Amino acid sequence: MPIYEYECLDCGLHFERIQRFSDPPVEECPNGHRHVRRVFHAPGIIFKGSGFYTTDYARKSNNSGEKKEKSEEKES
Repeated sequence: MPIYEYECLDCGLHFERIQRFSDPPVEECPNGHRHVRRVFHAPGIIFKGSGFYTTDYARKSNNSGEKKEKSEEKES
């Protein structure tokens, strides 16, 4: 079940609730105020696999460049 963060517009309290997707949003803060809104955040992004780091790109281009130079030296 996801954790939702809420903010009370009257007292400024931030609080969290574990709720199902089908549950209605919270309408009252723990202090009893009725002006509550859900706070949205940007999702966390996790890049998995190769090719997402600068070192991955650099390593591939350096290896291919070295092979080309060696093959050119042999041909000369």
